[in-house]
Amino acid sequence: MVVGIPRETFPGERRVSVTPAVVPGLMKKGIEVAVEPGAGASAGFGDGAYQEKGARLARDRADLFGTADVILQVRGLGANPDAGRADLSLLRADQIVIGFLEPLTAREAIEALADRGVVALSMELMPRITRAQSMDALSSQATVAGYKAVILAAEASPRMFPMLTTAAGTIAPARVFVVGAGVAGLQAIASARRLGAVVSAYDVRPAVREQVQSLGAKFVEMELSAGEAEDKSGYAKAMGEEFYRRQRELMAKVVCESDVVITTAVVPGRRAPVLITAEMVHKMAPGSVIVDLAAERGGNCELTRPGETVCENGVVILGPANLPATTPYHASMMYARNITTFLLHMVKDGKVQLDEKDEIVRETLVTRGGRVVHPKVREALGLAVAESSAA
Repeated sequence: MVVGIPRETFPGERRVSVTPAVVPGLMKKGIEVAVEPGAGASAGFGDGAYQEKGARLARDRADLFGTADVILQVRGLGANPDAGRADLSLLRADQIVIGFLEPLTAREAIEALADRGVVALSMELMPRITRAQSMDALSSQATVAGYKAVILAAEASPRMFPMLTTAAGTIAPARVFVVGAGVAGLQAIASARRLGAVVSAYDVRPAVREQVQSLGAKFVEMELSAGEAEDKSGYAKAMGEEFYRRQRELMAKVVCESDVVITTAVVPGRRAPVLITAEMVHKMAPGSVIVDLAAERGGNCELTRPGETVCENGVVILGPANLPATTPYHASMMYARNITTFLLHMVKDGKVQLDEKDEIVRETLVTRGGRVVHPKVREALGLAVAESSAA
């Protein structure tokens, strides 16, 4: 079996799906690794490093796709809608593609993969169960994003984060408010605390209070009934407008008292909820900073513009896109562990065995046999309705 590692073509994407360090682990299972020339260069991994670990260099992209049984990517077609379309003609029936695919929103791309007969597995759909923790790429990349968000905030802020006692007087610590205590939020809390900031955090899931407090932050709490805000997979659920109204009222006071606000609230397959209104921004002190990690999904701040920096009433609002790609070396190292562990989980006797009785396989398998097979993806893309109507 040959595994192909292509160069990423999404604009600004500097990560690579497999790093040289994990190649020997694949080869021990009898898997040949082929790498497109230059695939790891932007992340700091030269072609020679792959060859030293036993991988071979493909002649070009067409050769790689033509000889590989499995393609491992950071961004597959759904998550790379424009440049990724050029790869469609290189794909063939029953070829396996694994990567981020945006399966809940990219209907045209997912249908195109199905039409080519590709077997596509999405890293976004990895179930949050104990067996799959080492394969959870969303969490590993969110760790990078949470760390980098604090670095961006510190650079943009006119304040230093730590409290300092100097001959010129005492400098008060920066006040940082983190909205959303998932993996990115918790990493942002930890990073801000390391820099010396006073941190508070809010999440719709009361269960994360202990995690927030264990990192030395104050938990801002709103009373919720058990199970109201969290689904069985551990992700935040989409809530009604009345809930978001109460939430905005709760946060308004904390936001206007903060020097830095970092927002991380997203719901899979949905537009990000607006938590920071323009009115709240206008009440913040000039020089305050908002880093909106939900910018690519519309933003948690009403004034966010994805990929841009906005200055409103003296408040700087950052809407960074694809933050993990700005720290590609370590982001790639973590992603490589995730995706190769997932691949090896499915390899039996030198081949990929798609056992749909296995929850990990069942929950990540998107297309197979010329069809979109994942029930949630079909529902999200409206395919189940269309198929039943046709029947």
